[in-house]
Amino acid sequence: MLRPSCTDESDSESDSSTCSSSSDDEDSLNTRIIPNWCSYRHIIQRRGFRLDTCRDVKQFYQRYWEGLLAQGCDVSRDLPGYLRACNGQDDNDLCKDIGLPENLFRGTCCADGSPVVVKAVRTCSREYDIVRCMSTSPLRKHPMNHCIPVLDFIEVLDDGIAFIVMEEWSPHLSTDPPYTLRCFLGTMRQHLEHIAFMHAHHIAHLDISLRNILTDNHTRYACIDFECSRRFEKVSCPRIRCHRAAEIPPEIERGEWSDPYKVDVWASGILILRAAKLTGYGIPELQPLIARMLHADYECRPMAKDALFAFNAMVNTIPDGRLDRCPLH
Repeated sequence: MLRPSCTDESDSESDSSTCSSSSDDEDSLNTRIIPNWCSYRHIIQRRGFRLDTCRDVKQFYQRYWEGLLAQGCDVSRDLPGYLRACNGQDDNDLCKDIGLPENLFRGTCCADGSPVVVKAVRTCSREYDIVRCMSTSPLRKHPMNHCIPVLDFIEVLDDGIAFIVMEEWSPHLSTDPPYTLRCFLGTMRQHLEHIAFMHAHHIAHLDISLRNILTDNHTRYACIDFECSRRFEKVSCPRIRCHRAAEIPPEIERGEWSDPYKVDVWASGILILRAAKLTGYGIPELQPLIARMLHADYECRPMAKDALFAFNAMVNTIPDGRLDRCPLH
């Protein structure tokens, strides 16, 4: 599936020519790539990462079932992933998870056996530029940078392709929600911190939604999927329109121009609203901030850093007893 890109406008023609999303940034360089994974498996393995084979998938399900049996649970052995692995001609054949997009492949770190996800991107794409920017020093270790840790960048320059090797995190906000209000608010704080961090470095995410929030299954949450993201360096007042994403503000739906940073703020307001409803933490203290973030006039929405400041001030008004309570439903 190819994602359409935004149309950008700056406050001057000279500014527009310097932006990384200007006219020389062709759409063809930013469409989703579908690699022949078999052609690159050995290159990836030489860097210490093994793409999942039929053997790996079968062993995963066998361990999974052993765990269920140990808990006294019933086991179904006709799961699609396992059957697909069993249908492979050879145990060493690659076994793609059909639940993932074609540009993603599950794998393993050869050094410690930890699971990884490998993403194929074009070396000239905006996504690769942005992920490299946020995953290298000095930004990598910034406390407000909540990206999934990148373990390696594997470039095949002759083919114009790169593989981003990341830790495997999970979308557990819906299936395993935070167990206290404090944890839920901590999750939302991490999201707002990351958006404020991106904006401070002239990057707009532009596809914020619940599906793009993952967790390490402990206390860390990360924002993913930078396929639609844009850098606006040296552009003082960037504008976009004709943008498509999971959450679209009203001015974009009307075909009007908007501030890309305020598009992120609107989508973040929707994210907080949906997350609160999903987890049962729809506390009244959140409503004034959400209302400001969802203002119909994008110029009246707060900047991400101001939304974060207001969020932290709001949390400080909630007594510890309430923060440590379970969901409201």
